[in-house]
Amino acid sequence: MKKGDRLDNILIETMAAEGKCVAKVNGLVIFLQGGAPGDTVEAELTKIKSNYLEGKVTSIQKVSPHRATPFCEHFGLCGGCSWQHINYETQLKYKQQQVIDNLERIGGLMLPAITPILASKNTNFYRNKLDYTFTAGRWLTREELEAKKGQAAMEENGRYPDEPGLGYHIPRMYDRVFDVNTCYLQPEPSNSIRLLARKTALENQIPFFDLRRQVGFLRTLTIRTATSSLPAGAPPKAGEVMIILQVTYNEMKWIEQMLKTLTDAFPQITSANYIINGKRNDTFADLEVICWKGNPYITEQMPKPDGSGLLQFRVGPKSFYQTNSQQAYQLYKVAWQLADLKGDELVYDLYTGTGTIANFVAGQAKKVIGLEYVAAAIDDARVNSTINGITNTDFYAGDMKDLLNESFLSHHGRPDLIITDPPRAGMHEDVTNMLLQAAPKRIVYVSCNAATQARDLKILCEKYDITAVQPVDMFPQTIHVENVVRLDVRK
Repeated sequence: MKKGDRLDNILIETMAAEGKCVAKVNGLVIFLQGGAPGDTVEAELTKIKSNYLEGKVTSIQKVSPHRATPFCEHFGLCGGCSWQHINYETQLKYKQQQVIDNLERIGGLMLPAITPILASKNTNFYRNKLDYTFTAGRWLTREELEAKKGQAAMEENGRYPDEPGLGYHIPRMYDRVFDVNTCYLQPEPSNSIRLLARKTALENQIPFFDLRRQVGFLRTLTIRTATSSLPAGAPPKAGEVMIILQVTYNEMKWIEQMLKTLTDAFPQITSANYIINGKRNDTFADLEVICWKGNPYITEQMPKPDGSGLLQFRVGPKSFYQTNSQQAYQLYKVAWQLADLKGDELVYDLYTGTGTIANFVAGQAKKVIGLEYVAAAIDDARVNSTINGITNTDFYAGDMKDLLNESFLSHHGRPDLIITDPPRAGMHEDVTNMLLQAAPKRIVYVSCNAATQARDLKILCEKYDITAVQPVDMFPQTIHVENVVRLDVRK
C-alpha cells in the first residue's frame, strides 16, 4: 500500500481520540476522518506507518444507523462542530467511553461504577462566546473555486486577495479564514451582528487584516452573550451582549463607524469595546480594553445550588466563564454534590478563575479560598463575591506551583476539601504532590481533558480512592467532554 491508494468496503468499528474513527485493513488499524461508527466506506490513504494507517473517507457505500444529516453548510470546512454527522445519543456514548479509556488505560486506575454522562439540554446555540477573524482574502471552497475558474487571478493556495471575509480559521491553518454565513453555536443576535459588521466594513471601505502580510485594520470581532438566566432546556435567547472589536491602530473614524452602527442596530449590546493591537498575533491579555459605550462587563446569572435564589457573575472582556452557560450550572452542581459539604469546611478552590465555583459553593462552606494565576481574574472573583453579598471567600493570585506551598497552608489553614479545575494541560506535578501534602479529606477534580486528568489522578491515588466519576457534556457536536471525579482519602 502507498499514500493515495483507494480502499473500499471498509467497515468503521468505533471512534478514537480527536474525533477520528477506527477500522481495520489487512490486520492494520486505520484512523479515518469523516466517517461514523457503522459506516461502510471507500477511503484514500494519507499516511502509512509500520503499525497503523491514516486516511480520509471519500465516499460512503453503506450508511450507518448512527449517522445524522449535518445541519451546517460549513461542515467539513470548519472544525468547530466535527461530530454533527453523528446522532447525539452516539456522541454521548463515545464521550463516556473516552473518559473510561483515559482513566483506565492512561491512568491504570480502579474505577467505581461511572454515572451515565450528563447530556446538554441544548445541542445547538449553546455557546456564550465566539471569536471571528477578519481576513483580506477569504478561503474559498472547492465549489467556489470551480465557479470562479477563468475569472480573476487567483493565488495557488485558494485565497482571493480581493475578497474580504469575516469568519473562522480553517483547522491548523493560521492564515486561512473562511467567511461564515450562519453559525449554529451562539444564539441571535450573534449571526446578525457578525453579518452587519462585515457589511459595514465593506460599505465604508475599512481595510480587513491580511494575516500573511500583516497589513490592514480590522482584526477580530468577539461576541459574548449572557444566556444563563433562562431555565435549562428553554429555547436559547441572548440577554445582554458584549462586543469587542480588535484593530491594528487608532483610527477613531473607522472604530466609531463600526461600533455606532452595531450598537444602533442592536440595543441588546450593553457593552461595546475596542482594542488597539499592533502585535503579530490576536491575543490581548496584555493589552488595554477600551469601553466605548455601556458597561465594561455583562452579567451572567446562575441558580444557587440549593435553589434559594440566583447568583450573579460579572463577565469582562478578559474574563473566563464556561462557554455553555446553562450546562455550566449542571457541571458546578455536580461538583457541589460530590463535595458533600456540611457547612463547617475550609475549602480551597484551585484555578478559581473569576471565582464561579468558589462563590457557587460558598453558601454551604465555612470558608472558601480561591487561587488563580491571572491577577485580573482574581479581581473579578472578589467583585463577584461582593455583588452576591458573599463574605466568606478570599482570593489570591500567583503561579499555582509557587503559591500553594506549606507556608500558605500554615498561614491559611489546611483544607478539608479541595476543588480543582485546571486548564487542559492539567496540574503541574508540584501542585499534585502538594495536594498529597495538604491531605484534605476529599478532592473534587473537574477536568476538560480526561487524559491529563488521568495522569494527575494516578499520583493522587497514592493516598486517595476514586469514589465517583461523572462525565458532563459541555460541547455537543464536538469531541470534547468534561469530567468530574471525587477522591476520598484512603482509611
